[in-house]
Amino acid sequence: MMMKRFKANSQTVKSLGRTYEYEDAMWLTLSGSGVEFSVRGKKVEITLKGDQVAEGADNLARVGIYVNDQRVIDDQIDRRSKSYEVWSSEQEQPVTIRIVKLSEAAMSTVGIDEIRAETDGTIKPTPDRKWKIEFIGDSITCGYGVDDASGQQPFSTATEDATRAYAYLTAQALEADYSLVCYSGYGIISGYTDNGQKLLTHILPDYYERLAKSEGRLNGTLNPLDVEWDFARFVPDLVVLNLGTNDDSYAQDEVERQTEFAERYGDFLHTVRRRNPQASILCTLGMMGDRLYPFVEQAVSHYQSETGDHRVSVMRFDVQQAEDGYGSDGHPSPLTHAKAAEKLTAHIRTQLM
Repeated sequence: MMMKRFKANSQTVKSLGRTYEYEDAMWLTLSGSGVEFSVRGKKVEITLKGDQVAEGADNLARVGIYVNDQRVIDDQIDRRSKSYEVWSSEQEQPVTIRIVKLSEAAMSTVGIDEIRAETDGTIKPTPDRKWKIEFIGDSITCGYGVDDASGQQPFSTATEDATRAYAYLTAQALEADYSLVCYSGYGIISGYTDNGQKLLTHILPDYYERLAKSEGRLNGTLNPLDVEWDFARFVPDLVVLNLGTNDDSYAQDEVERQTEFAERYGDFLHTVRRRNPQASILCTLGMMGDRLYPFVEQAVSHYQSETGDHRVSVMRFDVQQAEDGYGSDGHPSPLTHAKAAEKLTAHIRTQLM
């Protein structure tokens, strides 16, 4: 039995979320993006590539590597190349390996350079699951600060973990393949603002149709914003839209701003439908406040009347409770995420499956 070298591509691995092959590596940008494969052998080693952010910058890409659903590596990519022995055994065994980017796209990216396996065979993609779900959201979907047990630390990719957030948990509970498109601080008409002024650089619909928006460059050179996403690569049965928390920081109680939010929300529904013509769409809000939820309902009602498309529905999340704890900057705790995932999972099972 010999050590064999493999590249991550469509013949060897299943993509999780949006991935992109560039300069002989498979690049991960968005929260939860990654790959999964199975192999029968005695050892697996993986080499990851950092982008230019890995060379001394803050908010490095955080990556988890799993063997048979158990996380065996949890690391931040602080150099241009890092190698890991992720599994070894005296006896030949079948294993499933999953590599997941735990941190969000905005700060950094990471590439899968090489997979080495001691095997007589090859590595192969795991089978597709029955359902596919895309989640579109903000810091809540990213798992912002979920690993900050004190709730007192400032933002850091070191405490961000998409796999502990409601979206990933829901996909796991439903045994669904997933794709997450989420950015902390982003909204429909404004990003998070503390001065009453619109933050127009943080409008998620502006970037939805691109691979990702990031400070990182694939292999240090390619801006992922320059890559148009191929929606044929992941065709969801359901799209869950969870935006509005950051818009509320701008809209507050001003009806004119809230109405603008509803109008632009409706515009984005047209984009989501055009890109996902067969999917059901579920519009949600509420974990960090539900003041704009009536305007989500308004947007959906107007969209349905305008288009006759009734495969769009709404669901209100419960607002987080202090007794359940908080992550960084008042973000949901693991317990809050678990409760939200339970509610969303039940809703999808009874209403949409």
